[in-house]
Amino acid sequence: MIKVGLDIGNSKISCVVCDLRKNQKPKILSFVSFPTLNVNKSALINYNAIKSEVKKVIDEAAKDSQTEIKSINLNLPLSKSNSNFYSSSINIENELINDLHLKKAVNQSSFFENSVNEEIIMNFIMSYEVDDKIFFENPIGNFAKKLNLNFYKLSVDQNLINTYKNLFKELNIYIEEIIPTPLSSALATLNGDDKDLGAICVDLGESSTSISIFENNKLLFCDSINVGSKNITNDIARGISTTKESAERLKTLYGSVLNSPSDEYEIIEVPLISSEENQFKQISRSTINLIIKPRVEENLELVWQKLKQYNLNRKKIKNLILTGGGSQLEGISEYAQVIFDSNVRLGKPFGLIGLDKKYTGPQYSQTVGSVLYKKDDYDISFLKKSQKNTKNTYFSRFSTWLDQYI
Repeated sequence: MIKVGLDIGNSKISCVVCDLRKNQKPKILSFVSFPTLNVNKSALINYNAIKSEVKKVIDEAAKDSQTEIKSINLNLPLSKSNSNFYSSSINIENELINDLHLKKAVNQSSFFENSVNEEIIMNFIMSYEVDDKIFFENPIGNFAKKLNLNFYKLSVDQNLINTYKNLFKELNIYIEEIIPTPLSSALATLNGDDKDLGAICVDLGESSTSISIFENNKLLFCDSINVGSKNITNDIARGISTTKESAERLKTLYGSVLNSPSDEYEIIEVPLISSEENQFKQISRSTINLIIKPRVEENLELVWQKLKQYNLNRKKIKNLILTGGGSQLEGISEYAQVIFDSNVRLGKPFGLIGLDKKYTGPQYSQTVGSVLYKKDDYDISFLKKSQKNTKNTYFSRFSTWLDQYI
């Protein structure tokens, strides 16, 4: 089965074509990535230019893989999203749990309720509580007095989704699946033990930082904040009055979150923004690092505050995976270890065949993960009708309720 994944990032547009076969490692048939200047904080600031760039990337990927691309899995940024945790309980009086009990609990919940001006892209059961015992798989076959279902619902700004849908409609490309970008990053970088024992995946991108959490092989949370490595570059450019190009180079070659005594004596010559050509000044490496550290600290603290906002810090997950281009900054893993009090490692795409070496870096994790998404892992299997075909009307809710008793 051929899957195509596409990611419209803040600095690049990437497309991957993958051959997925049962009991075999995914085989990459082509991977194409081009830079873009037409996306800012996930907003398409030049729609026609983006459309042309996306078409170019898809055409190139189709040519390289010798595949006709008619549909894609699309990564969706969560710059305007809302996470909702909710539950539903029923008393079953020592009966054997069956499908009817589970459906009744779903129907009594807010599962079918739509959000105003938002589209629900994920809505599933995270866990079951059977007489105060927690199950992470379907509890059918157990006797119980009380049954509780815990849900997670993720919704995204309707206008954002409509903009993406319209773009691909104009390109005659069908969107097969819409995937939260943080989830794609996790799918490319987390192994089976990470998902089971618990892991936080943080993708440090150009203009945003995305977060996803797994535990007990369940997705628990996805979100994003509009701060990224571009903010560090701009801070350097402003702090030492140099060009953005020079600031990016300084960050990449000399930047670090951690200072060492020798940094004060390592002198770097940098170009100045001046009306006169060839104007330079000398700065120490420690000057760059003193600019970088506060911004990195702010970024990681915002991630931590986001977890606290949803009480996810109480889960005490001690496994943090950093990915994305910003994760390559020297010293960031050690600094994140202090802030999150966790084991930290750099996450890169793995378990693939045929991926060109230049695309194996952490900055391409979210693109690779888009073809590893399996919709069945996030569906409620015992529901006869999918969420897509369910509308929030009295008649549809009555019909769903009636299904239990026919």
